[in-house]
Amino acid sequence: MKKHNFSAGPSILPKEVIEGAAKAVIELDNIGLSLIEISHRSKEFIAIMEEACQRALQVLNLENKGYKAMFLHGGASLQFLMVAYNLLENKAGYVNTGTWSTKAIKEAKLFGEVTELASSKEDNFNYIPKGYDIPKGLDYVHLTTNNTIFGTQFKEIPTTDTSLVADMSSDIFSREFDYSKFDLFYAGAQKNMGPSGITLVVVKESILGRVTRAIPSMMDYTVHAKADSMFNTPPVFPIYTALLNLRWIEANGGLKGVGANNAKKAALIYNEIDRNPLFEGFAAVEDRSEMNATFNLVDDSHAAVFDKLWTAAGISGLKGHRSVGGYRASIYNALPTESIEVLISCMQEFKKNI
Repeated sequence: MKKHNFSAGPSILPKEVIEGAAKAVIELDNIGLSLIEISHRSKEFIAIMEEACQRALQVLNLENKGYKAMFLHGGASLQFLMVAYNLLENKAGYVNTGTWSTKAIKEAKLFGEVTELASSKEDNFNYIPKGYDIPKGLDYVHLTTNNTIFGTQFKEIPTTDTSLVADMSSDIFSREFDYSKFDLFYAGAQKNMGPSGITLVVVKESILGRVTRAIPSMMDYTVHAKADSMFNTPPVFPIYTALLNLRWIEANGGLKGVGANNAKKAALIYNEIDRNPLFEGFAAVEDRSEMNATFNLVDDSHAAVFDKLWTAAGISGLKGHRSVGGYRASIYNALPTESIEVLISCMQEFKKNI
């Protein structure tokens, strides 16, 4: 019996995507070869890569708008470095909303001046800063749209007269959104896209090649863009799985459809957190993430009782990150409403038992 998977990542994928990927590992499209043994230069894989990049832009409503989609190595953590390598000539602004923002700032400081436009660190990143000034003359402004560890999410994107860059690893493809506000955004695959091993980078081609420094080939977006994500051997399995997932998103109503479903699931869990006196939410109500619901017990001495209930119910991955504690229900696209309902039943049973 499959467990109810609330893991923050690598995370749940749709059943049909997993089945399709597993079938392709045995044999891809009746060609007599496995997906993971074909050449990345074969016509079969070139078709997969081209469709994956095209569908990514299509789902994001960025087709024919001057953007390039690329599937690269190294996870979002490498993008902390690559963004600054390619875009930071003098000074960049970062909004610090958590662990991943902090790491991105650290890498950017290797390449130029970094100004921290705003931060919620003083309250353990439990809210999204608002009302801060963005000075003129920045090379770009960087945001982390959803904060997996702390359970906060940008609901409104700040206005700026410079390039806007975002780490969207944990909420890409999760809601209707005007992605054209950004000149570049990136996302590790292992939340709403596929297995770990690839990172989607979407960049407005007009901003490429604008720094004067020499950039090593593997770090250069221009090199990867010209090579159509095949400058070096790409990881074929996660790219194929991402393609299947993009097809699944489109079949389920695109971003409008999955976004509406995610909003309903988030409302269910947050409603229970707010009405159950044994729990309290971690993130500020107005900034709550629709992907990662973080919450704590009012009295930690009862943790063993609650943990026994949800474990027995077949729930996996509910423990919160060590920097927050408590619990974190990651409710990505593929998580069924049934799993939310099982968790709520455990929370209600816990109330009866205490």
